[in-house]
Amino acid sequence: MKANPGEAKFVNQNAAAQISGLLLQQQTGTKVTFIPYRGAGPAMTDLLSGQVDLLVVQGAVSLPQVRAGTIKAISNLSPQRSASMPDIPTSAEGGVPGFLMSGWFGFYAPKGTPKDAIAKLNGAMKQALADPTVKARFTELGLDVASSEQQTPEGLAKFQQAEIDKWWPIIKSSGVKPE
Repeated sequence: MKANPGEAKFVNQNAAAQISGLLLQQQTGTKVTFIPYRGAGPAMTDLLSGQVDLLVVQGAVSLPQVRAGTIKAISNLSPQRSASMPDIPTSAEGGVPGFLMSGWFGFYAPKGTPKDAIAKLNGAMKQALADPTVKARFTELGLDVASSEQQTPEGLAKFQQAEIDKWWPIIKSSGVKPE
């Protein structure tokens, strides 16, 4: 990529992918050409056929193709290796320690939901996430369960704020607009 600036075709199937591409350029001093797509499905099809070169998606999307050997996983963009894909090195192990883009899910309720209802829902969620069968299924799908510290409303709020603080400067400086 450094020898041929702009020649690598980087899939831009959503804002997160585009921002991860911007971070990749920033962290590596390279330039890619962003190719817009309407979703990960069409993007994966074109990656498989060689139409594009790079795709950032959650493990749940890519893991079946990685396991089948039809695509090569270059890096897990989390701070540590994933339990669901322990053989895939982190970006730090690959030489780009700041290239982190973890996909995550949050469990939200409408504003004003009573605290006791939130506590009951949170307890049920934590119980489900601790179930060995649920954990095994998530691992099979390429999903990791958040730490117990993040499995609370306060933990999610803290994590979400850290994500906003990390990504907002990149979004603002790039001129990326909501679509």
